[in-house]
Amino acid sequence: MNVIFQSSPWWVLVCLLVGALYAAALYQPLPARLSTGVSDSVSFWDRNVRYALAAVRFLVVSLLCFLLVNPLIRSVQTLTEKPKVVLAVDNSESVAAAGRPALTTALSNLQALQQQLSSAGLDVSVRTLSDSAMTEGTDLTQIPFTQRSTNLSGLLSGIRSDYEGRHLTDVVLISDGIFNQGLSPTFGQYPFSVHAVGLGDTIPKRDIAIKGIVANRIAYLNNQFPIQVEVTSNGFSGRAGIVVLRQGGKEVGRQSVSFGQNQTFGSVTFQTTATQKGVQRFTVEVVPQPGEFSTRNNRQDVYIDVIDGREKVLLLALAPHPDVKAIRSMLERNQNYELDVRMINGIEGPPPTDKKYDLIILHQIPDNGGASTASVQQLLARNNTTPVLFVLGNQSAMGPFNTLNPVMQVTALPGQSDKVTARYNDAYKQLNLDAARLDIITKMPPMSVPYGEFRLLPGSQVVLWQQVGSVQTQKPLLALNVTAGSPDRPRKAAVLAGEGLWQWRMEEFDLTDKQEVIDEMLQKVIQLISVKEDRRKLRVYPIRNEFVAGEKVIFETELYNDIYERIYDKPVNLSILDERGITRSFNYTPTSDNSRFEISRLPEGAYRFRATTNLSGKNEVSEGQFIVRDLQLEALNTTADHGLLRQLASQTGGKFYNTASVANLVRDLSSRETPARLSSTEELNELINWRWLFFMILALATLEWGTRKYFGGY
Repeated sequence: MNVIFQSSPWWVLVCLLVGALYAAALYQPLPARLSTGVSDSVSFWDRNVRYALAAVRFLVVSLLCFLLVNPLIRSVQTLTEKPKVVLAVDNSESVAAAGRPALTTALSNLQALQQQLSSAGLDVSVRTLSDSAMTEGTDLTQIPFTQRSTNLSGLLSGIRSDYEGRHLTDVVLISDGIFNQGLSPTFGQYPFSVHAVGLGDTIPKRDIAIKGIVANRIAYLNNQFPIQVEVTSNGFSGRAGIVVLRQGGKEVGRQSVSFGQNQTFGSVTFQTTATQKGVQRFTVEVVPQPGEFSTRNNRQDVYIDVIDGREKVLLLALAPHPDVKAIRSMLERNQNYELDVRMINGIEGPPPTDKKYDLIILHQIPDNGGASTASVQQLLARNNTTPVLFVLGNQSAMGPFNTLNPVMQVTALPGQSDKVTARYNDAYKQLNLDAARLDIITKMPPMSVPYGEFRLLPGSQVVLWQQVGSVQTQKPLLALNVTAGSPDRPRKAAVLAGEGLWQWRMEEFDLTDKQEVIDEMLQKVIQLISVKEDRRKLRVYPIRNEFVAGEKVIFETELYNDIYERIYDKPVNLSILDERGITRSFNYTPTSDNSRFEISRLPEGAYRFRATTNLSGKNEVSEGQFIVRDLQLEALNTTADHGLLRQLASQTGGKFYNTASVANLVRDLSSRETPARLSSTEELNELINWRWLFFMILALATLEWGTRKYFGGY
């Protein structure tokens, strides 16, 4: 401990001098007062008392002056840190698959290892895949081997992060070497040696397993869809297996797969029909064979979301036209669209009066001849908020068009047109298009547009500008307006102000052998104007549509008032219904700090949820569904990979041991002389912050005051 002065140390002498002068002036006996003939009281005190009180006053005043100098006290603490060893235990289900007796024996040896390393002066701790740290003395034989996945890289990286700067010298990884999540542990860089203790059996088991299932996540009602099942076998050469597909416990398909060799990989494909809406669970099972090591990996579930949610799109044209076919080809690529193509002058006739559409495309309608006027008026009146894409052409009537569309006003004489090329508007970012890819638009043939004046209406945005030769105009070629909601503007709309789209698609195919850029641009325009706004005041939804069994299911909650401002602190009731009809109910209150709600330990299955709350006296409801999957990752591979453990140990300067040679690991670690690490910390504190110094000065002043009081000095 050292004293550091922030000013000249000569001030200490000044402090002592001030204390001495103060004590001398107070306790030096004075001659008898001439005026009264009486001397001061100090003169009658015993000399020892005066000297003692003078010494006390000297100390008090000197210390107070010394504190005014504000010196610093420098202290150094040295800590001795023993070498640390972490036992990293892979407590996944695959480790226990070899049998609990063998595992218990191995863990008993490791328990002795822990005690012996501690006796050798090492600081030993235990970590598992569940990210839990166990203190010294933990009974390793009681560790539950229930982890449904193995991420050895994550385990070692977590140890590296948690023990950074803490004198960690060695990690003992107790594992079977099987990992099914994260990167290979051999890819990591670790500042410690990894010694591996191999568990499990490295001999391939005689087993049949479903390696994977390939299926679409979404299917449409009453449509057929494929489910492909991949099957592996080991040790069943010359036999055949039966693969069964079930839905709701009912068998819907059965196929055989041949195991021609000792190790075989095969696949079968089922064609099934989506007959019910919602998330449907299909179970695939390979009928067990005698002598299989495990039948857990013979069964897997796949979930298909069957929807009847295709958007109904009406493509209404005045007469057949190449652009109509181009638009039809583009939309038919998207399975989400149910396309209805009709011609005013064709055999299909106008659309039915009782049908509602999600999107309407009007090609050269309204027309100059007035043939479509009555049909369009009825159509748009019935679909009063349905978004519309107008495609203009030589037959378009500008007057009715200007009345119906909220995007632009066009002033042009009938029969007059102009030839223009397109220029992409780089300032428009809402479609998230790749501007570099859209450079191909400048190479497209000219379109035929109405010759006249174009004026954008408020809220409209331009995707493509018209260009005449090399002259860049401010006339829109493709524009849209998504600011719907007012009585005079009830619908979203877009306008393609020209014809010749079919030539664009042919030219792009000629240049690139693809038809992607033009289609992507128009499809995104259609998606933008047809997307439905969510006007619900209560929105409860899981952060993902699928969760893994064992992890928490997390719901996000959003509450809004009448003007759609985010609000909080309203109680929400959440009900979850599983496939067996069992309902689980929860109540929670979202806050500004935490708007999420977590549910743990939900078993595998498809779930529906319903959330309700009361806002301004009205019940608000939010519904949806999610899936909890049991991936059975630990059952897919039960053959220990000691080669990976040897490679990891070699890369990090460690060694590989089997369970029978754990004693050698103890000898190697304890015989190595790893010195303890000394770490020093230096602190600078102001002397005035020492509390005991205040109480000491107070005690001295109190002692002086009491003594003077006793001897009549006051």
